[in-house]
Amino acid sequence: MYVCMCHAVTEDQVKKAIDAGANSPRQIAKGCKAGTDCGSCVRRIQALLGEHGARPCPTARLAAKLGLADRDGEAGQPSGAPAPAGQAPLPAVRPLERAPLRAA
Repeated sequence: MYVCMCHAVTEDQVKKAIDAGANSPRQIAKGCKAGTDCGSCVRRIQALLGEHGARPCPTARLAAKLGLADRDGEAGQPSGAPAPAGQAPLPAVRPLERAPLRAA
């Protein structure tokens, strides 16, 4: 099955890159260019990395930290875990305010 349609990269090619030591979407992209064009395959690449024991992507760690992850304790980090050493905690995010629509 194709993972990256832009560069015709298959799931088997991504798995081989992971077996060869790639542990991030960027490292996968260096070898086969998957994820470097439209980016729609990056989530699938991240999922394949997770299935093969690679460290979760920063987005997954952030979701776990904010309590938004599907599974509590993704990759051994419980929700609300402190920021890794050398990193400042993320600021609180407030929702965007929408301006009222004007009649033309």
